[in-house]
Amino acid sequence: MLELVLSCILLAVTPCLGSFTSVTCQDLDGVGSFNTTCTLNSNLRFDSDVFVHGAGNLIILAHVSVDCPIQGCTIAFNVSGTIHVSRSARILAGSVILSAVNLTMEGNSSVYATALAGPPPSQTSGTPVGEDGAGGGHGGRGASCVRSGVTTYWGGDVYSWSSLDDPWSYGSEGGVRLKGGGGGGKGGGRVKVILKDTMILNGSVTADGGDSGEDGGGGGGGGSGGSICIRAVKLKGYGKISASGGRGWGGGGGGRISLDCYSIQEDVRVLVHGGASIGCPENAGAAGTYFNAELSSLRVGNDNMTTETETPLLDFPTRPPWSNIYVDNRAKVLVPLLWTRMQVIGQISLYRGSSIVFGLSNFPVSEFELVAEELLMSNSVIKVYGALRLVTKILLMLNSVIKIDGEGNPAVPPSVLEIRNLVVLTENSIITSNANLGVYGQGMLTLTGPGDAIKGQRLSLSQFYNVTVGPGSILQAPLDDNESKNAVTHALCESKTCPIDLISPPDDCHVNNTLSFSLQICRVEDILVSGIVKGSIIQIHRARTVVVTDEGLISASEFGCSGGLGKGLYSNGTGSGAGHGGRGGRGIFNGRVCNGGHTYGDPDFPCELGSGAESPYKSYGNVIGGGMIVIGSIHFPLSTLNLRGSLSSDGQSLGKPITNGNGSLVGGVGGGSGGTILLFLQMLELSKNSSLSVQGGRGGPLGGGGGGGGRLHFHWDMLHTGDEYFPVATVKGSISNRGGSGDNGGHFGKEGTMTGKKCPKGLYGTFCLECPIGTFKNVEGSDKRLCTPCPPEHLPSRAKFVYVRGGVSEPFCPYTCVSDKYRLPNCYTPLEELLYTFGGPFPFTLLLSCVVIVLGLLLSTLSIRLLKSSFYGASSIEHQSAHCLPHLLSLSEVRGAKSDVTQTHAYRMYFMGPNTFREPWHLPYSRPHAIIEMVYEDAFNRFIDEVNSTAAYDWWEGSVHSILSVLANPCAWSWKQWRRRRKIHRLQEYVKSQYDHSCLRSCRSRALYKGMKVGATPDLMVGYVDFFLGGDEKRVDMVSIIQKRFPMCILFGGDGSYMSPYSLHSDALLTNLLGQHIPPSVWHRFVAGLNAQLRTVRHGSIRSALLPVIRWVNSHGNPQLEFHGVRIELGWFQATASGYYQLGILVFVGDFPLNTVNQSASFSRSDDESPRNSSACPSNSLIELQQNLIQPGHGLSRKRINGGINGGLINEISLQSLDYRRDLLYPFSLLLNNTRPVGRQDTLLRLISILLLADLSVTVLALLQFYWLALAAFFAILLIFPLALLCPFPAGLNALLSKEIRRASLTRVYALWNATSLTNVVVAFVCGVIHSVFFSDQLSDKTNIWNAIRDDDKWWVLPTILLLLKWIQARFLDWHVANLEVSDFSLLCPDPDTFWAYESGA
Repeated sequence: MLELVLSCILLAVTPCLGSFTSVTCQDLDGVGSFNTTCTLNSNLRFDSDVFVHGAGNLIILAHVSVDCPIQGCTIAFNVSGTIHVSRSARILAGSVILSAVNLTMEGNSSVYATALAGPPPSQTSGTPVGEDGAGGGHGGRGASCVRSGVTTYWGGDVYSWSSLDDPWSYGSEGGVRLKGGGGGGKGGGRVKVILKDTMILNGSVTADGGDSGEDGGGGGGGGSGGSICIRAVKLKGYGKISASGGRGWGGGGGGRISLDCYSIQEDVRVLVHGGASIGCPENAGAAGTYFNAELSSLRVGNDNMTTETETPLLDFPTRPPWSNIYVDNRAKVLVPLLWTRMQVIGQISLYRGSSIVFGLSNFPVSEFELVAEELLMSNSVIKVYGALRLVTKILLMLNSVIKIDGEGNPAVPPSVLEIRNLVVLTENSIITSNANLGVYGQGMLTLTGPGDAIKGQRLSLSQFYNVTVGPGSILQAPLDDNESKNAVTHALCESKTCPIDLISPPDDCHVNNTLSFSLQICRVEDILVSGIVKGSIIQIHRARTVVVTDEGLISASEFGCSGGLGKGLYSNGTGSGAGHGGRGGRGIFNGRVCNGGHTYGDPDFPCELGSGAESPYKSYGNVIGGGMIVIGSIHFPLSTLNLRGSLSSDGQSLGKPITNGNGSLVGGVGGGSGGTILLFLQMLELSKNSSLSVQGGRGGPLGGGGGGGGRLHFHWDMLHTGDEYFPVATVKGSISNRGGSGDNGGHFGKEGTMTGKKCPKGLYGTFCLECPIGTFKNVEGSDKRLCTPCPPEHLPSRAKFVYVRGGVSEPFCPYTCVSDKYRLPNCYTPLEELLYTFGGPFPFTLLLSCVVIVLGLLLSTLSIRLLKSSFYGASSIEHQSAHCLPHLLSLSEVRGAKSDVTQTHAYRMYFMGPNTFREPWHLPYSRPHAIIEMVYEDAFNRFIDEVNSTAAYDWWEGSVHSILSVLANPCAWSWKQWRRRRKIHRLQEYVKSQYDHSCLRSCRSRALYKGMKVGATPDLMVGYVDFFLGGDEKRVDMVSIIQKRFPMCILFGGDGSYMSPYSLHSDALLTNLLGQHIPPSVWHRFVAGLNAQLRTVRHGSIRSALLPVIRWVNSHGNPQLEFHGVRIELGWFQATASGYYQLGILVFVGDFPLNTVNQSASFSRSDDESPRNSSACPSNSLIELQQNLIQPGHGLSRKRINGGINGGLINEISLQSLDYRRDLLYPFSLLLNNTRPVGRQDTLLRLISILLLADLSVTVLALLQFYWLALAAFFAILLIFPLALLCPFPAGLNALLSKEIRRASLTRVYALWNATSLTNVVVAFVCGVIHSVFFSDQLSDKTNIWNAIRDDDKWWVLPTILLLLKWIQARFLDWHVANLEVSDFSLLCPDPDTFWAYESGA
């Protein structure tokens, strides 16, 4: 049954086999059976057709040949299994049929039907006629080496086109060549392979045409290739399938191959190229056809063999259409029909030198349709004789050409290229037509670079989203020849009417001969021109944006009329320039004159081509004027024209001289006139180095007149006014409408016109700019003179006319202040607004002064009453003494002191150091002589360690003080005093209750915790530990202890600063001790007088300030004290490693002789020497004593005074060697210092109250002024130091309204805040200078500049007033503090007698 089915198939595919012989495996000398497996192991040669049929497998062993070398002989193997052709095996016959499930062909194996063709179909003309040695034809034409002019002949023609998908035709024999004496090569045979599954091809299947002659070099033509048809599921391997033409005098055409395989491995080579031509190597046979039946795709490839012979494609199926058509490797395809439709559902691809020709050159009136998804071209050509309609989604061209030749026949319809998605031309790709051409699409059209072009007689690009003309690429219509230009322009050159289709073009963008444009870009969103767009009448319609880059050019130059309404004439031996927007220049040659062409057209709406100028001889041709460029339309203006390159419509210039018949020169031809540029725009951006030009051409030599300038018109759309206005043009490039220059005496052409749409109110000029600031325009028009200056009567001095968007359309012109710092309507500063609210600076100053004085008087009255009530409310002597001498507050304890405490007091041990965070108090480890017998040495040292540890400050306390010193110095002083007070309390609590007094020898003192007490001066600058006898010490000698007290050192409190002046603090204990030698009233008077002198001593100038104190002690103090046997000397004591020392007095009691005192001040005093010799102290001996005592200074050693305190005496001689240091705050001491009292306390309080309120007022006004100058300056003044500028007012109120006992200290705090705020005033000066130098207003108007400078110069007034107020306050506060602290002026009496006359009052 299977044999019958396979036989039917064989009969169906081989209808022309006739009778055949069926053989068995044994008949073929094989092993096995065809129903199982038949192995052929020996060569076979047949003389007739052979048919093999079986249900098994066939194996042909290596190097075995199965041949039937007779023309048209058939070998057919039809098995149900597998056919295996081993290495180097061969099946040779004119027709080979293989039918199986699988076919395997090993390396170098072959199915060979080359040059074994039987007769081709009788109706074909594959074998060439004649004796020219032409090649045979089949799938492609055979080549012919016969030429006649430009016409190329071919040999045998093609046939069997209808069986393209199932070819079964023999190739044709090549033609004979009589002169060569040889016949043509035979045609190729036929091969059909029918498989149910896979074909593995590592060998070859060939049905090539035969070469002519034995060696292929004979005289005949080559045979054409045969037919190969393979049907399988898979085709694998690296073998070859070939139906190529044979080699001959004229190469044979390729055959036909059809592969119907679901999968084809790319390594399989399929060849259908034509045969090589010996007689004309450049013209091989035409390529055959390779049809992929599975994909319905056709490939025509010539294997890179150069040919001029085409492969005709005679018909194209439409139901269903083919999927792809590939033409490559120098193949040439011809569609020789008058009308056809080539439609595929995939690609039409042309590669590597291939081409497709539609139509015949003798009949260029055909119409062709090319429909595909993609048209891909690389180094290829499509040529159309007639018209082409291309419909595709993608057109990609690489170094390729589409040329449409309609021979300019108006009967030929326009060619239309409809590419919906993408058009890309690159590397010298060209689309050209000498007839009308339309390119339509919906995506992008890109000409990428140099050589890319689209040219046509009339060209329309429409409906693209984007059109890009790359650098060096060209869009052009018409073509460059004069005939093409005249065909487009002749209808408009003599017409005085404007074509309506240029102003209001039809909505359907199409191209035909009735329309006026030559190049139209229509319904394109964005156009980017980096190359050249040129034509006679360029119209860009219904586009959104047009961008012309630096390299871009849109040009109608020299594409206008050769004649025209303003034509330049040539008469009297010379030529004149053509006219248009400007009259053409006169031509002058040898005294003869020719008038220039006239102007024509409407300057407000130009729509004409530029005119040319005639020449004396037709051979030279006329000079051509500029063309016309219309961008946009009335109803659809262009959104934006961004011009960075050039847009020109210039007239032509003829540069060569003209000669007559005898060779002599004649007058030159005039220049062509500029054309027209008509722009319907919403916005124009003309960048730097760009140009917009309608210039006239230059006159030719000799004496030619220049062409007149053209016409340029901007028809603006949507000219918004008022707040909706935006500039319609940004012009940074050049715009030229000048006439061309004349040559050698010829006149220049006149300037053309440049106009714009009439501007609405507030706008003027061609580009409808806003009227200049300070002018208004309340009528329509474009003349700048319509912008009228605004009346300046109501303009404030600090104001300027302000820019108004859309211009000013009314006589009243808005204005603004010269700076945003001023406020409308009068352009005042905030401070000036305040001033002028009260009538101006002088009335405001007067009013403010009155208010400040009244409030100051009320405040001072309240302060005085509080002061008097506080002073007179206390009637006790203690309060009066404290009021007079605030540094002697403890003197009130004198009368209440107990005598036993005085008698048991042994020694006062002072702390060393200034009691600061850097250098806290500390006690020395050396035991004074007075207490050596009272304490245990080791326990005393431990006590010193514990006390020094307690006296030390924590790190955070110093950190807080450092921060406050930077941010708020008065707060730092308050913080330091608070921590000092806490430290004293801790020391007192420690000695009183926590320490067990274990260092004391007295059991009674240890038991009662009463052997030591800690005290300090009221200013907390000097601390001390008092040691007392317990009464149960061994060998207590009271007289000896009392004698050891003197000379007694009493240290001054304070440090000579403003807040802590030097003062002598005499508590009850000291008063009682000295009261044994001096009456208390004398001592009190002396202390009060000494403190009055000490308070003016400043540490920074201690050498000069301490001298009056020394003289006062010598003149007022010692004479009275010596009367009672006591003498006082100033000294320095307890110098530390940091250089700090303390001042004080050394009290000598008259019982001590001078030499004893001298000895006691030295290291070598003996304990056995008598401490008392005489009470007399001659003055000369005292001076000698003072000179012998050590002095403070660098390099001096320290000695002990009274066996316990380091130091030395200070006199007028030693004072100059006294060291002192000045800290960073020393400059403030020049402003803050303790002075002598001046009295007039009530008046002083009133003045301080007034100054306090004036300071606050000026401070607020200054802050308001600097807030106006700059916010940064305002915060800088306010926050450096933070709020120091405002704190003096609350501090002053607190001082003025406080009680009398605290008023002096609070007044010092007030003065300190006042001095600190000077830093803020300095910051104000710095900010003002910076503002004046770097941030002052720079204005163009001179008046406003003067006002601004004058205003900037005023910033220093208020800071200067504030500086003066603070300086005056500082002086008044110093006097006020002096009045509070020294209310008894007799203390400063220069006469000693008068001073001591008030002793009882003290």
